[in-house]
Order: sequence, then structure tokens, then C-alpha cells
Amino acid sequence: MYLRKVKGPRAVTLPGGRVMTRADLPPADTRRWVASRKAAVVLAVRHGLIDEAEAIATWALSAEELAEWIAAAERGGERALRATARNKRN
Repeated sequence: MYLRKVKGPRAVTLPGGRVMTRADLPPADTRRWVASRKAAVVLAVRHGLIDEAEAIATWALSAEELAEWIAAAERGGERALRATARNKRN
């Protein structure tokens, strides 16, 4: 079995005991961003599985977009990452 060399950890333990691995992240070619995919990226960044620069490069995000996701998740969890929740704010 061959494991590809990656920068950083392969898995992290989240609060509550759940283990998150790189396999739990959305595919690099993701174009449809539902709340659960955004939440996975935010959790990975917040808990050190990947860094912000890697997330921005992997999913072609802007720094502002990722910062918005992180701020929204801190305010209201995964529900705040829904596009409809954002539209209701405006």
C-alpha cells in the first residue's frame, strides 16, 4: 500500500472525538458548494488538517471567501454556511 506524502497531518481529532481525515474533504474540482462541504473545509482549516493557503489553492477560493465561511461557521455553525441564510442577511 502506497501513501502519498502530504504536508501536515493525515488526520485530526475534532472536539467530541470524531476523527477527520483528508478523505473527508470535498474533491478538488468541486464547483457546487453546499453547506456541508463548506463546513468540512472550515473544520479542516480550524483544526489544522490543512492550512488556509492550501485550501485556497486546492479549491480555487479567494481569501475573502474562505474568511467569510470561517466567520459564518463561528457565528452560526453549518446552518450559517447555507446560501439561503446568507441571502436572508442581505
